[in-house]
This record gives sequence, C-alpha cells and structure tokens, in this order.
Amino acid sequence: MNIGMNNPSGASRRDFLSRTAAGLAAASAATQLRAAAGAKVSGSNDRINIGMIGVGNKGRGHQRQLAARIQEQGDIQVVAISDIYSKRLTEAGERSKVESKSLYPDYRELLARPDIDAVWIATPDHWHAPMAIDAMRAGKDVYLEKPMTLTIDEAHKLASEVKATGRVLQVGSQHTSDLRYHRAREVIEKGWIGKVLWAQNTYSRNSVYGEWNYHIDDEGTPENIDWKAFLGSAPKRPFSRDRFFRWRKYWDYSGGIATDLFYHRLAPLVQMAGIDYPTRVSAHGGIYVHKDREVPDTYATTVEFQDWYATLSASMGNAAGTQHLPTVVYGHEATIRFVNGAVLVTPEYQFRKKFQEATGKSEELVIEVDQKDVSADHIANFLASVRSREQPVFNADFGCRVMTAIKMGVDSYREGKMLAWDASRQRVVQPKADRPGYEGDGQNHEEPPRKG
Repeated sequence: MNIGMNNPSGASRRDFLSRTAAGLAAASAATQLRAAAGAKVSGSNDRINIGMIGVGNKGRGHQRQLAARIQEQGDIQVVAISDIYSKRLTEAGERSKVESKSLYPDYRELLARPDIDAVWIATPDHWHAPMAIDAMRAGKDVYLEKPMTLTIDEAHKLASEVKATGRVLQVGSQHTSDLRYHRAREVIEKGWIGKVLWAQNTYSRNSVYGEWNYHIDDEGTPENIDWKAFLGSAPKRPFSRDRFFRWRKYWDYSGGIATDLFYHRLAPLVQMAGIDYPTRVSAHGGIYVHKDREVPDTYATTVEFQDWYATLSASMGNAAGTQHLPTVVYGHEATIRFVNGAVLVTPEYQFRKKFQEATGKSEELVIEVDQKDVSADHIANFLASVRSREQPVFNADFGCRVMTAIKMGVDSYREGKMLAWDASRQRVVQPKADRPGYEGDGQNHEEPPRKG
C-alpha cells in the first residue's frame, strides 16, 4: 500500500481506510471470473452477514470489536455462531443477540447457510486450514486468526484455494494494518535508509502461573465439549481439560511463542523490508521456568532472507525484553525506530548530508501517524475488501510466506538444526554446509510427527 509521503506530519486513519483495499494488488483473475459467474459479492450498500466460528478468548474479543462496528456504522451483522463447547455457544449467542436456532455445534451447518457472506475463524491453529478451505468452497470470505495455519503445507494449500475460489481471505494479525509500518515501508522504498541489513523485535511477557494457562471452566466436561471435534486431525488422546482450555502449550495444536506471538512480529518486518520467502531459519530456547508444557517458555529465531535477516527473541518468564528490544530496522545509511505514534528515522553519521538532501532533516526525521485503533482498522480493511474484491492488507500469499518462516523456526527448534527453503521446489530442505547455503542439499525435510 502506498500512503503518500507528501504529508510528513502524519497519515490519517480515513486515508488508510479509503485507500488500503484499492492501493493493493488488483483482484485476481479467479475473483473476477467468479464474480462474473454470479458468486455472491456484497455491494457497497449491502449489510454484510457474518458467521463466527470459535468464540473462546479471542472469539469473544472479536465479538466486542464487531459489536462496536455495528453500533458505529450498522453495515454488518452477526447472524450465526458455531462452537463445540455448549456453554460458550449459548453465552456467545446472548452477547451477539443471535437466536438459538442460529447457534451451531458443527461449523459446517453454519457454512451451509446461503445468507452468510463472511466468517470469522478463531479456533485452535490445527483447525484454521480445514475450516477456511471449507468456508471458501462454500462461497464465504474469511477473516482467519493468526497464525494462518499449523503447517507449511496447509498454508500453501490455503493460498491456492484462495486463487481457485476467488474468495477474500484476511489473516488476522492487526499489526500489518499499523500505519507506522506502512510509512516505514515508504521510507525504505525511497532509499532513505539505504540497503536494509537486519531487523529485530520481541514479544515478551511474564506470569507467575505460566503463559497460556487460561482459566479452566469447571463446567467443561465431555458431556458439553465435543472432544472428537476438538481433536480433528490431531493425534487421538483421552479427554483433557488442560489441552482444551490451554491448547497453546501443546505441539499438537500450536507452535507456542512462534505461532501465537512471533507471527505478529515477523509479519510487519517482512511487510517493511520486502514480502518474500525465507532462505534459512534457525531457532533456539527451552522450557526454563514453566514445566507444565511442551512448547518453550523462552524462544528465539533468526530468519534469513535473500539479503537481510530478522532476529526475534522472547520469554514468557521476563517481560523486560519488550522495553529493551524494541522494533528496529537497520539500514546501511539510516535506522528506523518506532516510538508511540511516530516513526523515527535516524541517519548514520557518514550519510547525514545525503539524508538531509532527501528529507530536509540532518539528524532525525519524525513521521507522526494518526491512528486510534489498529484492530478496528484491520477489520475495516477486510470488510472493504469483501465489498471491493481487492486483496486485503494481510492476504493469503503474504500470510503463506510468513507462515513458512514461522513454521521453519518451530521445526528448527524441535529438530535442533538449521533449515533452508528451496524456492524452486517450494519445500523445506537441509541447508548446505558452505555459504550461502540457500540452495539446500536437495534432500526433503519432513515435518516431525505430531506427538507430545
């Protein structure tokens, strides 16, 4: 997206919302063909009917955001909800004022309704791909919570399905709608920081009880939770309330820090420096404090691209990293930092004269950004795309590239070795021992068995 730099004092939220969908790539040929063939497309004056699949912690958050949109603009309505836990389903229906006959334990019943235009999917990661594919084949547009999928293969299948069906899919990481990163992207495109060399970020937290140890509902029993539906394609296991309510701790359903948090952090870095597949990925860390889980509580990954790299490091046992390891993009001629609602561009001493000639500033350029609610804007971008049929800001191709890097990090950590991406064959391989190592050794890399 190109938000003009002719207003260095800031970019307005209104400008973002009006230009995001139109400023991205034009709608695919598949989209145009499907629309011409009579597929349902919401017009600019139509109210968009929404179905929600999954109303746990994140799903409830989406309910609140959609309710605010309904109250503010009245251009959407939630008409159906699905969840496999009967208590959640009933409570969600009350919150969104959805009648009981439109509450579905089986999401496929919701998808069968012809009056639904779009669905929100906020379920455990291993259900993202099958639900999104089923939704698109049913003619629905999809707002899909991050991470895009659980595996790399699923991400590629999902991206292919978007092209085949012509549906709109937005990956639900609101940080890609943060205007600061769009302004930073323009700074990079204008050459003001020179060659991008590397970038850093973190997502650190701390908890006495352990991250993802969400409240376990005493009423959550095999009688009112469809355990078989929860497992889906995951390994068959006896009913476990810990696994149901705290699924992010287990490899069967999640990648831990990598998929829950680093997907948020890597996506904006890739968005700024150039959307591409990784070349090599390595990861490290361990379970240092919270022993009640399979995924690490402290984790770091380095993602190499063709000519730059990103390093991400975080702990769920110490939150200070968020303060001391801010988002930074390092270029040969200048550095980009983000402070509150502004983008700060600081030239290297040797390039101050060149920087001043380009920007009018010799020591630091401050680009202020006017944006009140990134999450609301990300949703607004999706809804605008549903109407226009243009690609949303975090579309399936973009999401697939980020998912590839994130999952390679998970597998690198679990296998204890660096992994490479073979771009020509679109698969993970073992890297060569010599530099640069991008081509791999030609040997297939198999994802580890999904077991505890």
